Amino acid sequence: MVDESMLATAVPPTNDRGSDFPQLNNRSTLALTGATGFVGATLLTHLTGAGWRVRALYRPRKGRVLPTIPGVEWLSGDLEDEDALVALIAGTHAVIHCAGAVRGASHDDFDQVNVEGTRRVASAAAREARAPRFLLISSLAAREPQLSHYAESKWRGEGIIKTASENMRWTVLRPSAVFGPGDRELLPLFRCIASGFAPLPAGTNGRFSLIYVDDLAAAVVRWLATDAGHGQTFELHDGQAGGYDWGTVLEIGGRVLRGGGPVRRVPIPVSVLKLAALANSAAARLLGYAPMLTPGKIRELTHPDWVCDNSEFSRITGWQPAFGLEQGLTCISGKNLKK
Repeated sequence: MVDESMLATAVPPTNDRGSDFPQLNNRSTLALTGATGFVGATLLTHLTGAGWRVRALYRPRKGRVLPTIPGVEWLSGDLEDEDALVALIAGTHAVIHCAGAVRGASHDDFDQVNVEGTRRVASAAAREARAPRFLLISSLAAREPQLSHYAESKWRGEGIIKTASENMRWTVLRPSAVFGPGDRELLPLFRCIASGFAPLPAGTNGRFSLIYVDDLAAAVVRWLATDAGHGQTFELHDGQAGGYDWGTVLEIGGRVLRGGGPVRRVPIPVSVLKLAALANSAAARLLGYAPMLTPGKIRELTHPDWVCDNSEFSRITGWQPAFGLEQGLTCISGKNLKK
């Protein structure tokens, strides 16, 4: 989760959204989970900008003050609160399930949200007399469930959506690595690049796709507008055919974040990363925090192929990504890279 200030940091959509505005009626309300997170905050900006009303679930906590956003109705609750989920989904046109756990040391840490939470949201939607369209924001990691507890939990969550109800029109989006303002996973690396160095696993030559958060949000708006893709799973990326390698990322990063200055790659032996991940996981269990660096995360980072293909989703919806890595880094440079 991120601070609510992230809700105002998204770059305004650049895709042509003239046809994305719904004809507002009592079925023009969307249910959104994960609305205060990195991706969910940007989704709110795009959805309300496209004319949708959004009923957004948030977890109450002491001192939390939610922003007043035209078109947004905040609903207190969480994924374990079945009454709140029923209220969230009642009478809506579509459910966008964006909430997810990305940090954890065990199966249970991820399954509680990514599997059981998804099951509860899907069950609430399936019980509606007129089942809303259902969009699951999953992860490209679900393509390789054997790599980590996180990847397996996302894959199992997808399976739940697909079997929740014969009458529910579901779609799954698997975005590649998402970056943008408020991102906590890739932003530390970009800060290092801006400082002139990049700590990366040694000896890895894999290729991977990326997607800027506003492009992901724009894809959701197009999915809503076209009413297409039911019963299908789509991978999303920024349009870079064949993805990126680390050399390309460092070259682009140096040009954008350092004015063309060099970026020194600092290779870290994978064996050292694995030992650090094991130690971090053990400490997390002892101290009760949710770790990001785990053995599963190392297996994800060193996997050789995270390249994906947009063509089918673009064909049926007309969506096209607007931000490559260079454009995305330009948007987050400056204050967004300061700690």
